[in-house]
Amino acid sequence: MNQQIENNFSYHAPQPGQPEIYQEIREKAKELAYLIDDLAPNSREKSLAMTNLEQAVFWANAAVARN
Repeated sequence: MNQQIENNFSYHAPQPGQPEIYQEIREKAKELAYLIDDLAPNSREKSLAMTNLEQAVFWANAAVARN
């Protein structure tokens, strides 16, 4: 059995303190999203920046949940 696969494809119930960490990560990313929205012209590059910011939040929260 591969422990990495088992861990990556399992549900991870929030542990005490984790929801607050998730919220803090989302809030900081939201600040950056508004900055990008205000300063960057509407473009494919702006859309990619927003998509990648969403991915960064996802992976940061996954790091907290999985580890």
